[in-house]
Amino acid sequence: MFSGIVEEKGRVRRVKKTPGALKLTVESKTASGQARIGDSVSINGVCLTVVKTGGGQLEFDVMEETMRGTNISSIRAGEEVNVEMPLAVGGKVSGHFVTGHIDCVGKINSVTKSPSASAIDIELPEGKAVYAAEKGSIAIDGVGLTVAEVDKNNIKVCLIPLTLKRTNLGSKKAGGLVNIEFDILGKYALKKTPAAKKGIDADFLKEHGFL
Repeated sequence: MFSGIVEEKGRVRRVKKTPGALKLTVESKTASGQARIGDSVSINGVCLTVVKTGGGQLEFDVMEETMRGTNISSIRAGEEVNVEMPLAVGGKVSGHFVTGHIDCVGKINSVTKSPSASAIDIELPEGKAVYAAEKGSIAIDGVGLTVAEVDKNNIKVCLIPLTLKRTNLGSKKAGGLVNIEFDILGKYALKKTPAAKKGIDADFLKEHGFL
């Protein structure tokens, strides 16, 4: 379990593809000194297991299912990635609960930067926007953010300069792919009320005794 508060930007040093899997090596100043073999670490919001440490680097095995459902498969050596160690029981939670289990991959439509606040517009796969709520929490490449707008299959998030500086979102461009994890509380709430997926209209209100 994570919080969406990125602790550092790591740098991918090696990506070795094997049949049905991928071995990922990430250079990390902080996490490499804390993580042990078997620990979970968030890389771009994906919960991965450390299989090797040493020399200021962490190594992970990435399975085919993870590659298929995240942007890990498109990562190249030299790229920056967001790194977060797991939460400690009893520790402070500054963001929101992030599981590290990616719901979908979004495509960046546009990036608008300004001195005070920047914005990223992201297109989600068909049917996924139902899980995004305006002013609700969302994790993008592991960064805990607030959804500013939801429009059909698109969402917008706003970022302060500090977030752009401390995470890899500052280097994102239109056309790039980002990992999306919706707020876990919202997902469970929606699962319990499947009718809400169709929207609230007069028939919905009548069915549930409001009219």
